[in-house]
Amino acid sequence: MNLDDLPPGLEHGWLVPRWPAPAGVRAVMTTREPGLGSPPYQGYNLASHVGDDPGTVARHREMFATALGAQPVFLDQVHGTTVVPLSRATLPAVPPRADAAWTAEPGLACVVMVADCLPVLFAAPQGRAVAAAHAGWRGLAAGVLEATVSSLCRAASCAPRDLVAWLGPCIGPRRFEVGEEVRLVFEQAGGPQARGYFRPAELPGKWLADLAGLAQWRLADAGVQRVSGGQWCTVEDPSRFYSFRRDRVTGRMAAAVWIERG
Repeated sequence: MNLDDLPPGLEHGWLVPRWPAPAGVRAVMTTREPGLGSPPYQGYNLASHVGDDPGTVARHREMFATALGAQPVFLDQVHGTTVVPLSRATLPAVPPRADAAWTAEPGLACVVMVADCLPVLFAAPQGRAVAAAHAGWRGLAAGVLEATVSSLCRAASCAPRDLVAWLGPCIGPRRFEVGEEVRLVFEQAGGPQARGYFRPAELPGKWLADLAGLAQWRLADAGVQRVSGGQWCTVEDPSRFYSFRRDRVTGRMAAAVWIERG
């Protein structure tokens, strides 16, 4: 897929994953461009919980659904590991409390919102199912990606090696300063190999963590071999990306994956 075959109305300022997804699987990651928001939310904020004008957010979500040509399903994200299935027959009236979702139903888009945390999109062989996961450091360490891989493989009757995954923009390894407790959490969960994704920061007791690298490692350990993306830093590109670490009061971007209607 390239920018020339985006769905009608989809703005070219957004990111389109360059990944070997099966035919019929579509994916996109929004940016701040373009949008109707005013400072400090200027741009294309899609989050209704950050203090932005509700009317502006509602308009952005309408535009988002129209651009996708699919029904976006947002989540109430809590930095956990819960993965929910999505189908029109069982969609709740309010966003489900979860940090990942999968669907095998065409025309439904799995959506996660981020502003430094890592969005990860998945597709199963022949487009039998797709999934999206929200991976901040807490969810990543707790196993949200492994839980998503397991759920998607059960749904699509496939092995992890059959999946493809794409990592979107997140806080980069030059900017993600964390305490010793974060490094220890990953070491306790994954062993000494985790140390390779942390390097000392200038302040004593602080470390610079590679969130995208940690995700790639965890995915590889789970058996997912085809992973792309992950090269963008949200903090270092304020004109393009929202960043909570940089701005504190700010909007959210959305990563979405869906199966086209036949």
